[in-house]
Amino acid sequence: MKILTVVGARPQFIKAAVVSHELRKKHTEILVHTGQHFDHNMSGQFFEELNIPDPDYNLGISGGSHAEMTGKMMVEIEKVLLKEKPEWLLLYGDTNSTLAAALAAVKLHTPICHVEAGTRTHSKTNPEEINRICTDHVSTLLLASTQSGMDEMKKEGLSERGYLVGDPMYDAFIQYSGKKDVRELKMETLEGITVKVPDEFYYLTCHREENTEDDKCLREIFTAMDRLDAPVVYPVHPRNKQRAIRMRKERGFRNLILVEPVGYLESICLVNHAKKIVTDSGGLQREAFFAGKKCVTILDFVIWPETMVGKRNVLSAPKAEEILSKLAQGQKIDKNYNPFGDAQASKKIVEMLEEKI
Repeated sequence: MKILTVVGARPQFIKAAVVSHELRKKHTEILVHTGQHFDHNMSGQFFEELNIPDPDYNLGISGGSHAEMTGKMMVEIEKVLLKEKPEWLLLYGDTNSTLAAALAAVKLHTPICHVEAGTRTHSKTNPEEINRICTDHVSTLLLASTQSGMDEMKKEGLSERGYLVGDPMYDAFIQYSGKKDVRELKMETLEGITVKVPDEFYYLTCHREENTEDDKCLREIFTAMDRLDAPVVYPVHPRNKQRAIRMRKERGFRNLILVEPVGYLESICLVNHAKKIVTDSGGLQREAFFAGKKCVTILDFVIWPETMVGKRNVLSAPKAEEILSKLAQGQKIDKNYNPFGDAQASKKIVEMLEEKI
């Protein structure tokens, strides 16, 4: 088979790292990078350290409004589809890259396989929710990471195209954990200083627009982090860099270690060794769950309900007191509960593509 895979953001690079390696054992893959994440620390570094094949096409499209970005991607992806004529278009997740590729392909009658199908937050204010719904409804093959994804597809009349394969993010976590030694891990601060990871630390990731677009929410998050009993490692998204530096300087948040974005191997090393985790990332919620780490998610909607059992992952508003209160809660871990599969999702995805051709 010839499969054309479109990626554009770091969570998709991680999934491609395990699926592409499996896919290329028997089939031809054409890899398209839209450029949605273009910074080396958020793109190039992932390709290098995860040994992802170089993209056959790099569209270099980033920035602008949702409509501008999606429209430009559709135009360029359509050209690639017409040239390559793949038997499948393979898509991951819920980015603008995913939606653009799906819309371009469906109008060319190219079969679409959507990995991570059926994920729903039921929040229409969340732009990724729109991308997920639209992509699912135009896709030919819907591969869910969890049973909740299958349940959501059934509600929308999509279950005949849906199959449960497990989560390739779990495959990657199992495969790549332990590749970095936390004792030797070094990071570069936003001021350009190389530092080692503290013996004890919390891990913060915060990039969503609703949490970083103004000082109010970020100030509350930083206030909570500054009151914890160990330093907080915070890899800062490029678009939030200047705000984070200014706020720390103005407010004197001394507990925060602001560092440049880290690669995947560094990130899962931090996940595995952190005391607890605070995030607004759908991917990091799962990785915290895989690692058995208490997680507080600063969102007002649930992305992965499977992680919410036993208070292992709890939602919080961007308010200092609530974040601290939720972090102080204990968690109950059932070692027999693993809703994300058996770390064989990559093989199952390739098998489904072969079976449904």
